[in-house]
Amino acid sequence: MANLGNPRDTIEILQKYQFAFQKRFGQNFLIDAHVLEKIIRAAGVTKEDFVLEIGPGIGTMTQYLAEAAGKVWAVEIDRNLIPILKETLAPYDNVTVVNEDILKVDVERLAREENGGRPIKVVANLPYYITTPIIMGLFESHVPIDSITVMVQKEVADRMRTGPGSKDYGALSLAVQYYAEAYIAANVPPNCFMPRPKVGSAVIRLTRHKEPPVSVRNERLMFQIIRASFNQRRKTLQNGIGNSPELPFTREEAARAIEAMGLPPAVRGETLTLEQFARLSDILEENH
Repeated sequence: MANLGNPRDTIEILQKYQFAFQKRFGQNFLIDAHVLEKIIRAAGVTKEDFVLEIGPGIGTMTQYLAEAAGKVWAVEIDRNLIPILKETLAPYDNVTVVNEDILKVDVERLAREENGGRPIKVVANLPYYITTPIIMGLFESHVPIDSITVMVQKEVADRMRTGPGSKDYGALSLAVQYYAEAYIAANVPPNCFMPRPKVGSAVIRLTRHKEPPVSVRNERLMFQIIRASFNQRRKTLQNGIGNSPELPFTREEAARAIEAMGLPPAVRGETLTLEQFARLSDILEENH
């Protein structure tokens, strides 16, 4: 059987099917066996696990996951890859390939029907443009998830782990802090992929918190406030909240809430901690 962690075998199968890389899907296939082993180790996959893989590509990582996991569901958006996956995954009877957009998959139902409602592990090599919507979607919908282990652009991994005041700090940093503990398992240079991306990548594991580190009355509202404060980075926090079309608060209400927290009127969102956003959200909701 082809060892897809080997560039020669990857090239061979791509040529056999005359596969053309789709820029719109951000396709970069992993061709380094050491990195693949690191991902499986970081994800802590065992035979007890049901794994959801997002974007299996030609099935390189899927083969490794199939060896390690009890069951694997691989969701691939590009229908041109489905015949290739049929061939590369033929030896494994514990893999199901689904030609679908992951943002349209009912992951909660999947966990219920395929894993008895127990938490699943998500593993993926994610294209840059869709990293945030996928991770936010999985967390915000409260799907039963044990961990998400993903290959992402290095700067996105850094953004997930950064704190207030840094230029990388944003809504994604706060969401990750709220929902999970982040651990960078490996940095991966561009030559581990085909085609070779322009920037470095990193493998990051997000282990779901049993309980969030801060308590907030209305989680959805808190994240709307966070988004509003980072959507217009150069604006003050009160303007960000007052101008947001998805929030019901006036600039004056925002100013009063900021004052009640003992913060200066011209404070910006990027200086607030997760705890302060939770408190601001509670104050605004209480006084509205």
